Amino acid sequence: MEFFGLVVAAVAIGGVASMIGVGGGVFMVPLLAFFFVPTTQVAVGTSLAAIVFNSLSSTLGYARHRAVDFRLGLWLLPTATGGAWLGAYLTNFISSAGLSIAFGLFLIYVALIMIGGKEPKEVAAWLRAKPKPKPDNPSASTAHGHVNKDETKAFSPLAAGLVGLIAGLASGFFGIGGGAVMVPAMTLLLGVDILRAVATSLFVMGPSALIGALQHYAQGNVRLEYALPLALGIVVGAQLGAYTATRVPKPFLRRLFGVVLLYSAFNMIWRGLTG
Repeated sequence: MEFFGLVVAAVAIGGVASMIGVGGGVFMVPLLAFFFVPTTQVAVGTSLAAIVFNSLSSTLGYARHRAVDFRLGLWLLPTATGGAWLGAYLTNFISSAGLSIAFGLFLIYVALIMIGGKEPKEVAAWLRAKPKPKPDNPSASTAHGHVNKDETKAFSPLAAGLVGLIAGLASGFFGIGGGAVMVPAMTLLLGVDILRAVATSLFVMGPSALIGALQHYAQGNVRLEYALPLALGIVVGAQLGAYTATRVPKPFLRRLFGVVLLYSAFNMIWRGLTG
């Protein structure tokens, strides 16, 4: 029954994550911590193991539309994977209560963005918005559902490495994919367009989540009996979410689950303070 229940929950998580543009860890960590595992560290490690499969599935979808900037991704990967390992390792030096409080505070950030009716990527786009000259052919970049390769801009390898490191640290420490950190950072600091930032973030997310999950596994923080049903459900849910995204009012969904996340955030903080 636990296996079936987690599969069903993960289908819902994958669907919502796909529709509202988050990685899924912000839902999986509280779910695991509240109902299935003894410590927040185990919830973080098990969540990362499931995120690996979600990343693979999503990356394949974006790659078909040529939206993934593999060149940028390869610059991000070394520091993102190193940061994920370091973030996972650092959970050895914080109590489960302390990690619960830190994760709860992070959830408040994500929840407030959702309650505002926006995704992290939309907030980044708003912050960067400025008047631009109208292009000669504004539809050229997305013709036939593909991203024009000519849109790729020069970026600083040092800045890319810094973005990867910060996102990797958040991934390994909190058990999230890192997209909530990586997408706004790529958009604000590297000047990457939103679609390419989202797709590239998902590409980088897989290897960094894998490294973080392996380190957590070495520390005894991964429960495979929970990671497997989560992985199965979240991959299916991601496909369903992509299919239904245009049929459900996304601002309403974001606000609804923002309230759910805010409730989870305060529960995580309360758990840390009283545990």
